[in-house]
Amino acid sequence: MPQSVKYSFFWFRRDLRLEDNKALYFALKSGYPVIPVFIFDLNILEQLEEKSDARVQFIHRELGGIKKKLNELGSDLKVVIGRPVEVWEELIRKFNIAEVYTNRDYEPYAVKRDAEVEEFFKNKGIAFKTFKDHLITEAGEVMKDDGHPYVVFTPYKRKWLEVVGGGLEAGSPLSESTFFSTYSIESRMSQFAEINFNKKIPELDELGFLPSSISIPSRVVERKIIKDYDEKRNFPALDATSRLGIHFRFGTLSIREKAATASQLNETYLNELIWRDFYAQILAHFPRVENGPFREKYDSIEWINDESQFEKWCKGQTGFPLVDAGMRQLNETGFMHNRVRMLTASFLAKHLLIDWRWGEAYFASKLLDYELASNNGGWQWAAGCGTDAAPYFRIFNPELQLKKFDKNLDYVRKYVPEYGTENYPKPMVEHKEARKRCLEVYKKALDG
Repeated sequence: MPQSVKYSFFWFRRDLRLEDNKALYFALKSGYPVIPVFIFDLNILEQLEEKSDARVQFIHRELGGIKKKLNELGSDLKVVIGRPVEVWEELIRKFNIAEVYTNRDYEPYAVKRDAEVEEFFKNKGIAFKTFKDHLITEAGEVMKDDGHPYVVFTPYKRKWLEVVGGGLEAGSPLSESTFFSTYSIESRMSQFAEINFNKKIPELDELGFLPSSISIPSRVVERKIIKDYDEKRNFPALDATSRLGIHFRFGTLSIREKAATASQLNETYLNELIWRDFYAQILAHFPRVENGPFREKYDSIEWINDESQFEKWCKGQTGFPLVDAGMRQLNETGFMHNRVRMLTASFLAKHLLIDWRWGEAYFASKLLDYELASNNGGWQWAAGCGTDAAPYFRIFNPELQLKKFDKNLDYVRKYVPEYGTENYPKPMVEHKEARKRCLEVYKKALDG
């Protein structure tokens, strides 16, 4: 490319869509022709042990769709494998880059990466401009009157609604009506660079990955599912949740648009999106939760950490049918119903006294919708050591949960077909004894 032409680059990360993309919108208003780029970050890929990871395949597929759309409109998407700073060093040698636009990512690795990249750009005289797009509200926007962050959800939610106000409706301050009314990729195509990299996206095997047989939930959800969410969400046999988590995770849907819809249809569903913001701001204000309990006293718990019991839990062979159905659903589909997530997590930490971080890591390796903040927050809640944690003495009874939420065994029969036969294992612990042991161990740690 001729070095006389200056370009703005838009860096795709967790925002794999062209429409309603905040940083892309502002890049297209920069006055420079825009070149979109995606980096398959080796620092992330090398941490993934499962080489048929459905999430990598999903990203690969979505990038193919974006590239095809840009090609049809006369532009292109550059896809690179490497480590971010090294990739940008190479791009700077090939292009005269004036500015780089991207949407913020809030996980610890991403924060560290962006600080390094920003310093690199600063030394090169390149502006690095970041925007909020992945969350509805980010850390610092919803704060107590004394300037401190909220650590309990209910008052956070009240303040969140106060701050957002009518911001979920077009024309209100938070929706930035100019952005919404003028954002159209087709109308802004003249701002994209007329460019063709004449190269396909790297194949999965070039990334070191294999195809996955796990299917990805649709991003199209019937309005009725959202409308009835509060009534049906707790019954895992029903197709009554949106399963949009992976689309929020990788930004293939606009969180703003879905929140606006939820605000009109179902308060309980909107609550789930607010929880997502809540846990993200907890991670931002208290980064120590990535590796340890929010309530630091819980670090004194003497976990048993029986590896053979952990393996049975992972495989769904505990002898508790609702727990086992949930784990098998996770292993087979990359998804687990949220009610069952709470039960399986509680069972591991409290019935088996296995460190919640073991379970958190296992979920992280399997969940299509894995997000560090939400996964960490959910596990700490179940283990009793988080912000809005269930009190340590509140221990789910797997048998009562089964009777309450899957009394006809529809969910259990789907994932544990041998249940009720001699091939199904006996319960690995007795609930009352496990509960008693948990209370003693937790009490000892918390009173010590």
